[in-house]
Amino acid sequence: MNKQNSTLLAYDFMLVKGGAESMSVYLCKKFPEVDLCVGFINSKVFDSVGLLPGRLFILGSITHLLGWQSLKTAYLFESRKSKIFSHYEKVIFSGSNAPLAVRHRKSGGNILYCHTPPRFIYDLKEYYFETSKWWQRPLLSLLIAYLKPKYEKALLNMDLVIANSKNVQSRLKKYNNCQSIVIYPPCQTEKYNWIEQGDFYLSTARVEPYKRVKLIVEAFINMPDKKLVVASGGSQLSELKSLASGSNNIEFVGWCEQSLLQKLIGCCIASLYLPIDEDFGISPVESMAAGKPVIGVDEGGVRETVIHNKTGYLCPRNPTVNDVMTAVSKMSKEYSFSLKQNCITHSETFSEQTFLNKMEVIINSPADKLREIALPLSSV
Repeated sequence: MNKQNSTLLAYDFMLVKGGAESMSVYLCKKFPEVDLCVGFINSKVFDSVGLLPGRLFILGSITHLLGWQSLKTAYLFESRKSKIFSHYEKVIFSGSNAPLAVRHRKSGGNILYCHTPPRFIYDLKEYYFETSKWWQRPLLSLLIAYLKPKYEKALLNMDLVIANSKNVQSRLKKYNNCQSIVIYPPCQTEKYNWIEQGDFYLSTARVEPYKRVKLIVEAFINMPDKKLVVASGGSQLSELKSLASGSNNIEFVGWCEQSLLQKLIGCCIASLYLPIDEDFGISPVESMAAGKPVIGVDEGGVRETVIHNKTGYLCPRNPTVNDVMTAVSKMSKEYSFSLKQNCITHSETFSEQTFLNKMEVIINSPADKLREIALPLSSV
């Protein structure tokens, strides 16, 4: 790690190439004066040697156990290993556990870029309990009891809190009584282009219960004349492959190389993205950047990115299989193509350059004037 740099970005861990992970790496690559610190890194997914030469600090070794991931990274960021945080003028904390390292710093220059308050502690607490095995529930209760007060104490020590969407801003206010500004995360809109009007619909969301990919698959099982490609992986992948085993119209291609993913997005009719109260969700923006409308859901961050009947179609909250089928029927090849330019124009609202311009102001601001300078940057 380059201790001569003035700013450090701290994120929980680099396990998969999700939106938060990608944003963390992107910010550090665009600003050479910003170092990166993570709890652990998956070297099979990220090249830890070539990622940020001389500017990447890894606190511990990788673990794939869900509960232990949180406990381990919480410990690592609270431990003496994190005292290096005090060498930086400013630290941008992100994730759920990295903010705990604020205990090693004095006030001034402490920034939280919040993708969401920990969902298993707050808005999805009941959901996690309902979907957990009976023996996991006491462990989940203990994990929440341990982490919740630490996270809330860390929030109180931040000089500036940035939410990645108005939806997350509302969560911070509701659950933590925390004031924040909104700066949307960067989307590499220039990497996505319209290629052709293909004959399939696309889902790129992780195959997890809260992403409702199962609902999408169930809908297409009932629409054998409509093709679906699922380009992702996750804990439900085997279950959904089995569920769709008799449906020749549904294809699972797993996690894709970026070039293949860009091709799938550029050739689909439309993408489907139906998560439960999503924080923000970059996937819909990527789809629109390629001129492809989004079949989304009228809740969470999707409401901030997708405009009903202009850049996509929003199913009602808590959608049913019939709701998804109706939306797909509405989103024909012809109707999708008619929304192409709307989608491309709207996606520019969430471009990388807009994000970089705002973060550059914050990174270069004097630590004692952070909030004063940052307030006018909030997205409206």
